[in-house]
Amino acid sequence: MSEVVKDIVIAEEDLLRADLYDFLAALLANPPDSGLLQRASSLGGDDSALGQAISTLARVAKAMKEPAVEREFNALFIGLGRGELMPFASYYLTGFLNEKPLATLRADMAGLRITRAPNVYEPEDNIASLLEMMAGMIRGRFGEPTPLTRQKDFYFTHIAPWAEHFFTDLEGAQNSVFYAPVGTVGKAFLEIETQAFRMGAE
Repeated sequence: MSEVVKDIVIAEEDLLRADLYDFLAALLANPPDSGLLQRASSLGGDDSALGQAISTLARVAKAMKEPAVEREFNALFIGLGRGELMPFASYYLTGFLNEKPLATLRADMAGLRITRAPNVYEPEDNIASLLEMMAGMIRGRFGEPTPLTRQKDFYFTHIAPWAEHFFTDLEGAQNSVFYAPVGTVGKAFLEIETQAFRMGAE
């Protein structure tokens, strides 16, 4: 199954990529509500590393209640003053927020006609925002679907240098229960994306 956006056909495998980017972005942007937890619990995976990670996430999601996941989210990403993890490209790449990686991202966002949502106050280099931007480029939310070569440039500039490290940290974080398999899914997915971009978008 494929989708047509402004006379451009989006292949089924790209729609699946966009769905997973959007799903991870939703889990990392805010504490998941009951609907998103239900969606997570209903997922099924195959025998691949990504499929096994998805199956583990589904099992954990079935055992978790919304208030417990919200407490976990707050401990990981908000906390008193700051959470256990700082899910921002600038922080991972420089040790500080609002540094050069954010300025570079803002310039690329302008070139891609991506604008900041009015109700979002965190820096745009948050992991959830970056994953959502990738989904938007694939689906054509910012105009036409973005060519694969430009997706690749964005990915290797803003996601690949740090996001797998972040997902590894999320897997092993002291407060991670629900979010440990989210980290595993994210890491496995980005490994696939990195390999695919290197092989297919020279």
